Amino acid sequence: MKVITDYLKSLILIELFKGMALTGKYLFKKKITVQYPEEKTPLSPRFRGLHALRRYPNGEERCIACKLCEAVCPALAITIESEQRADGSRRTKRYDIDLTKCIFCGFCEESCPVDSIVETHIFEYHGEERGDLYMTKEKLLAIGDKYEKEIAANRAADARYR
Repeated sequence: MKVITDYLKSLILIELFKGMALTGKYLFKKKITVQYPEEKTPLSPRFRGLHALRRYPNGEERCIACKLCEAVCPALAITIESEQRADGSRRTKRYDIDLTKCIFCGFCEESCPVDSIVETHIFEYHGEERGDLYMTKEKLLAIGDKYEKEIAANRAADARYR
């Protein structure tokens, strides 16, 4: 008996009409799809995106080469080499982050005593080759310089949540 009912259902296209009815039900309702490049969804204040190195207002880089971020990185994505300056302070000679290894955990940002390395709210970046996602000190400082106002505003907003 089941075979006969299945045959009759397939003959009069019951499944097709059920599908068309479901499509018709949602045809005139408000669409929930976001048209991405034109429309942006709100980001969480806890979002962690592209890394940046910050500078002090006088232009000097903040990083003191304490290497805490390198030590705390679970993915071993950060490489730091330091040098002693003439005035006795220590600064980075090399600060590299391999974004193909990075898991964006935020430990580097949390461990930094001078708020030098931050993860911005920038998520629209890509690399066409592996080397494009290898962030050097110069690239990180350029990102920090370009987005400093946004980074400072996000840091102030984050302080309210702590």
